Amino acid sequence: MDASGAIEFSELMTRAGLSISEAAELLDVNPRTVRRYINGEGRRIDRLKIEKLCEIANGRCRSDRAEGFRFIDLFAGIGGLRLPFEEIGGRCVFTSEWDRFSKQTYTANFPEPADSDHELVGDIRPYAEKPETVPSHDVLLAGFPCQPFSIAGVSKKNALGHPHGFLCDTQGTLFYDLAKIIKHHRPPAFLLENVKNLKRHDGGRTFATIMHVLESELGYSVSTRVVDSSPWVPQKRERIFMVGFRERARFDFDEMAMPSGPDPTLQAILDTEVDSKYTLTKHLWKYLQDYKKKHRRAGNGFGYSLFGPDDVARTLSARYYKDGSEILIKQKGRRPRRLTPRECARLMGFEKPGETEFRIPVSDTQAYRQFGNAVVVPVVRAVAQLMKPHIAEFLARDGRELPSALQYDFLFPEPSVAI
Repeated sequence: MDASGAIEFSELMTRAGLSISEAAELLDVNPRTVRRYINGEGRRIDRLKIEKLCEIANGRCRSDRAEGFRFIDLFAGIGGLRLPFEEIGGRCVFTSEWDRFSKQTYTANFPEPADSDHELVGDIRPYAEKPETVPSHDVLLAGFPCQPFSIAGVSKKNALGHPHGFLCDTQGTLFYDLAKIIKHHRPPAFLLENVKNLKRHDGGRTFATIMHVLESELGYSVSTRVVDSSPWVPQKRERIFMVGFRERARFDFDEMAMPSGPDPTLQAILDTEVDSKYTLTKHLWKYLQDYKKKHRRAGNGFGYSLFGPDDVARTLSARYYKDGSEILIKQKGRRPRRLTPRECARLMGFEKPGETEFRIPVSDTQAYRQFGNAVVVPVVRAVAQLMKPHIAEFLARDGRELPSALQYDFLFPEPSVAI
């Protein structure tokens, strides 16, 4: 096959969000043949197969989406922030994610039409240096990494006659790049997400600097809240959310709607039949038991954690692929097991029990890393719903047509159950 044919085949697979095994099944060939197609090896691919793949890709792309409001998705991971904002009528016009495996999962779940102007880029820093290259947008979403901020504090710099501000205090961090994009485009709203410990990092100075930049230097009205995911999913996962509006808004995190009824347990996300490969080996199980005994004797709490169907899990982390020790599932008469990637998808709220809508085109190792780094989708959904009438109000004031997902709630806001 010629190189152009291989490139075309690979691009179509990406647009369709197909794994090698899925493409092989749909095209009625074996996986080895698909790999040869991708690598440009062997005979030229049948054009009928190319056309079929193109049809599948076009069918899965969202070409009929309304304009809605425009948002960008920075440090996007696998799209946990994007999903809820599409649900309330938004259209993603730009995505940044540096990890190639996360980009693979993101593309599989958010395929774009061939003529789409949406751009999925890697490193955001070159775009922050030229923020005009980022499309204009109404809402900025970012689960930005928390890098160390080496600052001495604005008051000390004033006393020494040194310059301060985000061009000085946060330079060299990814928040700095985020701030430059906000400064240039002045979006009406943003949502930032980070770990709970951001508030305590460097004795609280990191968070104070971030808030100073957002409120004092960029002029946004910002509300923050640490939210625990356990009312939505059977996992205790606390994250801080920062919602900002360019113009003062009556936004109140205390009005965020909460699920009714008891908190869910692992029973809601566990499969009844699981491949034996997820059961710990004798060697690993013995190692984890010995490791826990050693630290228990030393007075430490390190070690594995076992959970049953009536429990709520600890926080799923990106290191889960190593040994699964933070969330091991009990098995009667057998060694414990890891969660499957599909169960992790449910634990993070990317899909509901009994559904397999979220596509996982990567290896188990990469899937564990991705879900461990992700946001809990139902929590973001609750925040997006809280932001929705304020976004609608901006669009209405600007004389823009409201997408159907915003119209009803803007005219008749639903009452919320306060947390």
